[in-house]
Amino acid sequence: MAVKIRLKRMGAKKRPFYRLVVSDSRFPRDGRFVEELGYYNPIAEPPVIKIDEEKALQWLNDGAQPSDTVKSLLKKAGIMEKFYASKQKIVQE
Repeated sequence: MAVKIRLKRMGAKKRPFYRLVVSDSRFPRDGRFVEELGYYNPIAEPPVIKIDEEKALQWLNDGAQPSDTVKSLLKKAGIMEKFYASKQKIVQE
């Protein structure tokens, strides 16, 4: 099962609100998912990003692949830096 971390669109027309979810890559964008990691509200000023860091790092370590947009959100939240640091630590040991 190829697992991806991606955005699930919610909200009204012209008022998007996204949830970060872990899902099988074969399922549709807004379809069934395995776990919810957080949310992203691009309409708020400034945009709101809330991600459960522990869950996100666990899924990344388990091999889940983030989409391009999710990867940039994880970088803004500082989670990708921690993920890369943990990878470096494992390689050095």
